[in-house]
Amino acid sequence: MADALQTLQLGHRPQGRTLLTASWVVGHKNSGHTLLRNGEVVFENGEILFVGHGFQGEVARRIDFGNTLISPGLIDLDALSDLDTTILGIDHHPGWAKGRVWPRSYVEAGPYEMYSQEELAFQKRFAFSQLLLNGITTAAPIASLFYREWGETVAEFDAAADAAGELGLRVYLSPAYRSGGMVLEEPGRMVPVFDEERGFHGLKDAVAYIERQNGRHGDLVRGMLAPDRVETSTLALLQRTDAAARDLGCKFRLHMAQGVMEVETVKMLHGSTAPVWLAKAGLLSDRLVAPHATNATEEDLRLYVENGVSIVHCPLVSGRGGSTLNSFSACRSRGLNIAMGTDTTPPDMLMNLLVGLITCRINDRAPDRVRCAHLFDAATLGGARALGRSDIGHLSAGARADIAVFDLDDLFMAPSIDPITTIVTGGSGKITRAVFVDGRLSMRDRQVAGLDLQKARTQAQAQYDGLIAKYPERSWANPPVSEIFPPSYPIEVANA
Repeated sequence: MADALQTLQLGHRPQGRTLLTASWVVGHKNSGHTLLRNGEVVFENGEILFVGHGFQGEVARRIDFGNTLISPGLIDLDALSDLDTTILGIDHHPGWAKGRVWPRSYVEAGPYEMYSQEELAFQKRFAFSQLLLNGITTAAPIASLFYREWGETVAEFDAAADAAGELGLRVYLSPAYRSGGMVLEEPGRMVPVFDEERGFHGLKDAVAYIERQNGRHGDLVRGMLAPDRVETSTLALLQRTDAAARDLGCKFRLHMAQGVMEVETVKMLHGSTAPVWLAKAGLLSDRLVAPHATNATEEDLRLYVENGVSIVHCPLVSGRGGSTLNSFSACRSRGLNIAMGTDTTPPDMLMNLLVGLITCRINDRAPDRVRCAHLFDAATLGGARALGRSDIGHLSAGARADIAVFDLDDLFMAPSIDPITTIVTGGSGKITRAVFVDGRLSMRDRQVAGLDLQKARTQAQAQYDGLIAKYPERSWANPPVSEIFPPSYPIEVANA
């Protein structure tokens, strides 16, 4: 029966009913997950028909995954869609001296696109493949605007929609836009510089994009408006964004309450925190999805709950930068809907969940206020709620067939205990065996449809190295790359 998996064509739906079985299946009952020992999942034409034991109907094929966990596909609402530049800041500080903020000299010389349209299209295809490798079936992409001329382009997102359709990934897309950007005037002093009309133009393009692309590729592609960050958005732009989201029937994502620079900038501009500012303008609602909330005050969190805002928790990225959500369990107890995001490379959601568990317990100073299941819920049910969807994030009859299969007999993850605890505390994306999205086989044994991952890895590295070589142009005083990003230890080379 396991051989039946090899007969399926990557990127395609199998004809007829497919029955999957494994030692564990994550089922769904009474609005929550359940665990089925030696359970079965049956799907056809992208829809789940049955989850349980002893299916009595006819099937075209049976695939026994053995000692694995058949899970709902993971939902990533801050999913990297470029070649991650934030990893350059892991050991290199401060950010303003390392090309993370445009210096005035670069602005006056004229910002430009540091990637070609072909490179932008490639990096989205490559990033989407990495999401599938990690068991992620639904993604709301995010990319840095630091190396862009201003915002993202319609052309690259047309290519992104096609990439999602060809690879088989469920995505929420539209090009990011902004009213302004942070400019480094002198060491340590950053100020926002605005061009509101440019923001309006970007919003108009994003709306037209969603109207044209929404529902394409068998409804794998849907729209989400994506103003870049709260400190680079004017009130008028956010008001128009909210109105557009209402008219389009879509969500909009806005990064806020996530860092000291943002908090200080918003206070300088508007006299309050970002959530308080938006609440006064009537812009907090269940249309809003808000990463990261690590700098949210008690008042901010209360306003989120009262207005139905969902937050996107990215504990790996936040913790790596020295901040945490304070805390996951406290936000959950408030009734705040929490979704998950990876926001970096690799987009390892399982590792992300482990970091979320650890940081929550450190903040709580107690081990019993959060469980592995709570983090898993956020990466599945929480993401679905944030998107306003009841047909993804769980496995039950009538849901879409978005499925991830995780190995439980990995040699580095022994012994196994409860399957959810096992994959959260001991797993990583590397245990992802197979992924189905809307019933299509999108990933099998580290292969995806239409992309040679080894060649793509080589191309991604060359493209990334080319970007790093341009960093002196956009760093204060234009130091060489060797000074911007010195090695961990001195490098010695062999004599010629």
